[in-house]
Amino acid sequence: MDRRHALIIQHVPFEGPGAIDSWLAANGYQRSICHLYRGDPLPNINGIDWLVIMGGPMGVADEQDVPFLVPEKAYLREALARRIPIVGICLGAQLLADVLGAPVSRNPDTEIGWFPVSPTSSHAMAQPFADQPEVLHWHGDTFALPEGATALLASEACANQAFLYKDHVLGLQFHLEMTAGGVRAICEACANELQPGPWVQDAHTLCQPRDFDALHLRLFALLDELASNGS
Repeated sequence: MDRRHALIIQHVPFEGPGAIDSWLAANGYQRSICHLYRGDPLPNINGIDWLVIMGGPMGVADEQDVPFLVPEKAYLREALARRIPIVGICLGAQLLADVLGAPVSRNPDTEIGWFPVSPTSSHAMAQPFADQPEVLHWHGDTFALPEGATALLASEACANQAFLYKDHVLGLQFHLEMTAGGVRAICEACANELQPGPWVQDAHTLCQPRDFDALHLRLFALLDELASNGS
């Protein structure tokens, strides 16, 4: 029997799948990465069983400066039409909101740092966050809730941190997939974004030791629930 195929779409070299790849491997998926930033073409969507859309510093409206956003949005629309399970992280969540018709705009404040998220719903996907854990945020934009989606989580700085659409599309504004190395990489690549603000921590604070294994367990609980919805 052919293995299920998960496609990871990556927008920049320093925001890879992290712990998501570990979950996909443990669940028997064949994985491939489309590196859009280096010119990889999007593969034929036939045979794609799971889609992961990673983050990046560009915005969903930056199509003139980042032309690969145009075919990527068309690809996401096709994936949605086919009911392929999709996980979008940060920019990935904003792209999903955009193609689902919801506005993406500047958040009242840039949110970069380790700040708590809390449930806004009794849905099973919100329950792993009942203790309001600190998670990694790195964004200046935010998405509105797509029509028909369920809001899951919020932070003090950003009202929409996660949504579930039709039980098989998950958007996360924050980064549960990150590893210690991933945090160091984004701090180095996006150091210019670390401007003082009420919700911006400095690189030293961002890179302090964290229990990434515990964060990844929360991520895996979300992915397990998403997988069970589609089974």
